[in-house]
Amino acid sequence: MDFSATKGLTLHSHTGVAYRFDPGALCLELLTTGGPGPYRRYEVLHEPADLAAWADRSRLTPTPVLEISEAEVADARRLRDALFRVVIAHIRGEPHPPGDLETINEAAACPDLTPAIAPTGKRQWAGTSCGTHLVATVARDAVELLTGPFVHRIRTCAAVDCHLVYVDTSRPGRRRWCSMEHCGNRHKVRALRARHSEEG
Repeated sequence: MDFSATKGLTLHSHTGVAYRFDPGALCLELLTTGGPGPYRRYEVLHEPADLAAWADRSRLTPTPVLEISEAEVADARRLRDALFRVVIAHIRGEPHPPGDLETINEAAACPDLTPAIAPTGKRQWAGTSCGTHLVATVARDAVELLTGPFVHRIRTCAAVDCHLVYVDTSRPGRRRWCSMEHCGNRHKVRALRARHSEEG
């Protein structure tokens, strides 16, 4: 399903500056909530309310009505960490970790969020969903991305101190930055300073 109605998340730099980041896929939005190893320090999925808040910020439109358990939050973290390792291995041209593929496939095999048509004619989600439905929807989006036409365009930001992952869905396929207003702008400022130093 196309989740492109609302594009991008509002993130904050280490200096507190807000900027818009569109990773291009629902599953990659989940990677902004933390991750395995060194990314554990960015963890924000601690309790059910945290996962519900992420769903509210995500490109799932409208936001589904969710009842999430603690175990389902752990499932979301497990999927995210597996997806993180698979995506990084893919970007590096390394084999996908088989255990992590199994985690993604198991999550994708569960029932996902059920779309419905509201009386107004707009899309909505049927009834109240659980965290498992949410996790399955993210996992199925990951399967679509990793087996689809844009798989070769999954990248990390070109800034050396930024590790955000995105899929470049632009027509020319030349996107380099997580966000032009953040890392793209920082690069321009650095390049301008370097030019001024050379001229001075």
